[in-house]
Amino acid sequence: MNSIQNIYCVGRNYVMHAKELNNEVPTSPFLFTKPTHALIQATGQEIQLPSNRGEVHYEVELVIHIGKPYKLGLSVDEIVDKMAIGIDFTLREVQGELKKKGLPWLLAKGFPNSAVITPFIPFPGEESLKKTNFSLWKNGERVQNGNVEDMIFSLQTQIDFVAEHFGLSEGDIIYTGTPAGVGAIAHGDHLSLRWGEETLGECKISL
Repeated sequence: MNSIQNIYCVGRNYVMHAKELNNEVPTSPFLFTKPTHALIQATGQEIQLPSNRGEVHYEVELVIHIGKPYKLGLSVDEIVDKMAIGIDFTLREVQGELKKKGLPWLLAKGFPNSAVITPFIPFPGEESLKKTNFSLWKNGERVQNGNVEDMIFSLQTQIDFVAEHFGLSEGDIIYTGTPAGVGAIAHGDHLSLRWGEETLGECKISL
């Protein structure tokens, strides 16, 4: 975890998720960042989230780790060395107010523990990813299910876009967008992050 540098997040990268929040489907990647203080690994422990700023919503995502400095022409399989499943926690009401004012989303997205991540596993290659779904389970019930094949912007597009506009190097990670099904979290909820049938990480929520 200490080797993580920048945390980039791709918003509205699944059509159904954009529509469920009444957002326009983007025509180019939409990016925001989180501070490294937001990052916490899900290893079965209790995770503290804000309780006094409105509803906290979960957004499960595939997370890719950059294994070498970006150079134009490098493919996804050449530059990504490992992956994880993550949750982009969001203060939804705070985000709504920021949107109305045309302000950045940092207050809604960047609070401590807002970037949950499982331990990393080896990256199997972009094509192999399409054979397996990632999902979020809350209290034993599946609440989100996604596959990279349904992304609006491919992993290659995301990587090239991030590198061009912000820079991209070893130790950076990208939260690649959430599928439909986001919702509010409650105190005591138990969350499991799965890759296919395998649980990669778990945590319990404290509000």
